[in-house]
Amino acid sequence: MTAATEDQVQAAAPSGAPSSRPFSAFERMVAWRYLRSRRKEAFISVIAGFSFIGIMLGVGTLIIVMAVMNGFRTELISRILGMNGHIIVQPLDGPLTNYADLATKFSAVPGVTMAIPMVEGQVLAQGLGDASTGALVRGVRADDLSKMKSISEHIQSGDLVGFASGSGVAIGSRMAEQLGIRVGGTITLTSPNGDVTPMGMNPRVKAYTVSAIFEIGMSEYDATIVFMPLEEAQLYFNAEGLVQSIEIFAEHPDAVDALRKPLEEAAGRQIFISDWRDRNKTFFSALEVERNVMFMILTLIVLVAALNIISGLIMLVKDKGSDIAILRTMGATSGSVMRIFFMTGAAIGVTGTIAGVLLGVVVCLNIESIRQFFSWISGTTLFNPELYFLSQLPADMNADETVAVVIMAIALSFLATIFPAWRASRLDPVQALRYE
Repeated sequence: MTAATEDQVQAAAPSGAPSSRPFSAFERMVAWRYLRSRRKEAFISVIAGFSFIGIMLGVGTLIIVMAVMNGFRTELISRILGMNGHIIVQPLDGPLTNYADLATKFSAVPGVTMAIPMVEGQVLAQGLGDASTGALVRGVRADDLSKMKSISEHIQSGDLVGFASGSGVAIGSRMAEQLGIRVGGTITLTSPNGDVTPMGMNPRVKAYTVSAIFEIGMSEYDATIVFMPLEEAQLYFNAEGLVQSIEIFAEHPDAVDALRKPLEEAAGRQIFISDWRDRNKTFFSALEVERNVMFMILTLIVLVAALNIISGLIMLVKDKGSDIAILRTMGATSGSVMRIFFMTGAAIGVTGTIAGVLLGVVVCLNIESIRQFFSWISGTTLFNPELYFLSQLPADMNADETVAVVIMAIALSFLATIFPAWRASRLDPVQALRYE
């Protein structure tokens, strides 16, 4: 030990006992000195630096990935539930001809915000030239479409006046782009189920004026959905006076089970009820599995960084054998030595974790700007909305998950310091000084 170190030791422990209590100023001072980079211990300091960077990147990456996956799930649920009913009611005993009365009864059930009678059908949509795409036509009442905020509040161009008059349709922005259609333009819809003739079934082809173009931010819907006035959709699909289903929007989508019995009682007839969880069960289950697997994989990054702490501390203990021996001869207990090296390793883990949290927060707050920057640098579209459904990259940090990541990283760091610190405390001062 150098003379400067001995002076600092005496100043920190004037009573002659280097450590009078656990985690005293003396122990913290020695632990801090071991963290400082010196020329003779440059290699050990490099290992400590890599451990710090590893934990920082591991924690930051884990927070970012979990936030992005949470954001995907939240955005997809909000958009799917904003476009589709939380509960779908279909008839079992005959066609839904009394759909208007049923919709009124369902809307009066506590917990139900609105009930929308709907006609659906697959068509081929054609725009300018030879441009065409598959589409799903949804026939709804004008008042119901106005109540669907995911549509009415996201009109990109045009308005719902033409739709309300029954002379226009509303289409998604990506469909309008693909077909080269603007508001006031014409979209031609072709249905395979048309008129029956002696020569067989003739497809039904009809042109409609586009009165509104909406964009909800989910590419699958923006590229495929066409909203048509209900009465016109009934005529187009040969379903005069009836609908296929009634979609019900609940005040609390997670509590739809409690609405099943009241809806059955309000219907007064045999109905089949399904909810949004049944219709999207496979999709959301896959998201949950992917999220859990990513958490396990990224945790390994933090674990590898924690193992670097072990190797760095073991080398530090070996290098500081004579210092440990002198501390023991001055009266430091084995517990004091163990705590010194424990604080040395724990400091790397704690500071790395804090830096990782800060990195994760900064990236999550600017995730879309970062995506656009790298898209600009690479000249390609990162997270193509046609593949990932969403037009923007979301990030939703969950406080509980972030705390869990912090606790996990700090716990791994603390566990990694126990063995090297224990070895330092078991070092025999006589043997260390003999071979110094």
